[in-house]
Amino acid sequence: MVSQQTAGPVGTAGPGTSPAAAPRRGASDLASVGHGRPGPDEPAATRGKTAIADLVVVKIAGIAAREIPGVHDMGGGLSRTIGAVRDRVPVGRPSVGRGVKVEVGEVQTAIDLELVVEYGVSIADVARDVRENVVSAVERTTGLEVVEVNVTVNDVHLPDDDQDDASGAEARVA
Repeated sequence: MVSQQTAGPVGTAGPGTSPAAAPRRGASDLASVGHGRPGPDEPAATRGKTAIADLVVVKIAGIAAREIPGVHDMGGGLSRTIGAVRDRVPVGRPSVGRGVKVEVGEVQTAIDLELVVEYGVSIADVARDVRENVVSAVERTTGLEVVEVNVTVNDVHLPDDDQDDASGAEARVA
């Protein structure tokens, strides 16, 4: 004679036992089963995910680039013109993100910068110093790996440009 045993529902203690007899699983058991939840012994760093917005990287890169001597301004012609108008409005504040574009992934970022350099400085040296400072600041602050920093020099600021800007603004106001 063949004995028949019925299999119980999935997750029970075994064939032919009732669900009430099955042991309950706690949160620490779930981690060992592979449900992706850390157990109480896991370090806090593995308990969740950190996402960094593009704007965060834009601001850090913009500030770091402006810290380098020889960088007069950032952005292309149109964005600088709009930014100059915005800066003159009493409630306006300078945009640290002007001239910065980023692509941010989960662990890496790529950064594009548009600069205006002072006349007489070595563009190659300024670009190198900007690149080094931006990489250092972004990696230190965000923990992201900076895979590239592309620097485009759009203009050279001449000493006479400040006088022209000041006299032009006075003439337009009067």
